Amino acid sequence: MTEKYGERKTGFSLSVGARRIIAYITLIVFTLLCLFWFYLLFVNATRSKAQLNQGFTLIPSRYALKNLYNLFHNSNLPILQGLLNSFFVAFCTAALSTYFSAMTAYAIYAYDFRFKKAVFTFILAIMMIPTQVTALGFLRLLREIDLMDSFIPLIVPGIAAPAVFFYMKQYMESNLPKELLESARIDGAGELRTFNQIVIPLMKPATAVQGVFSFVASWNNYFVPALVLKTDVKKTLPILIATLRSADFLKFDMAQVYMFIFMAILPVIIVYIFMGRKIVAGLTSGAVKG
Repeated sequence: MTEKYGERKTGFSLSVGARRIIAYITLIVFTLLCLFWFYLLFVNATRSKAQLNQGFTLIPSRYALKNLYNLFHNSNLPILQGLLNSFFVAFCTAALSTYFSAMTAYAIYAYDFRFKKAVFTFILAIMMIPTQVTALGFLRLLREIDLMDSFIPLIVPGIAAPAVFFYMKQYMESNLPKELLESARIDGAGELRTFNQIVIPLMKPATAVQGVFSFVASWNNYFVPALVLKTDVKKTLPILIATLRSADFLKFDMAQVYMFIFMAILPVIIVYIFMGRKIVAGLTSGAVKG
């Protein structure tokens, strides 16, 4: 009876190969659905304004270079300066956020002190506060210290990133043995040297993941830069895209808008392509308790 039941149960179950094929098909379908919108954006970026008014198509046109030329020769928008501004703000935010969040996580992980749990809980509680709630007070503070229309309010607050801190701490608990830190201290290494020469190299997968995520979040950030930046030469790409989109109807060219959006997301796609393996490695390492 047991053998017959086992044979009957096996007969209704899928083999490993069949389940793998189903998984691959599902992943391919979802990948194509995600990539379809990027492809559609690329197609629209290669079409003219008149062609866009004609309707939908999946065939690229031949107006990509013309749209790019018109975009860069738009006297109302400093496109190159906007690219440099976005890259500078995103790079600085990503670098400082990952470094100081890792340092904060190291302090919480490696040391035992009074109110340690309270500090950890407080940092996590900050994640529950939306940026929009504190925007009014933030702008008032910037006016009082004369930091409006500056990159500093876009970079310095990004250093305090509770989500990055939490991920770094979880990664340390899984991949950074405290015995290694004790050995470094016995050998006479200072705390800063231990952090920079031992902890940071071991945290490369985690810093790569959070660096990419912080870079992309800052690159796509519109809300805070729109409130702080007023001068055209200091505006970032999301603000310039909104400015181009809200232009006068007679001067409005949707082809330029599509090309501009395509240019804005292209660096992000390149970053994900080159950092994809490190992102997967960092996420899987941080998710497994070593």
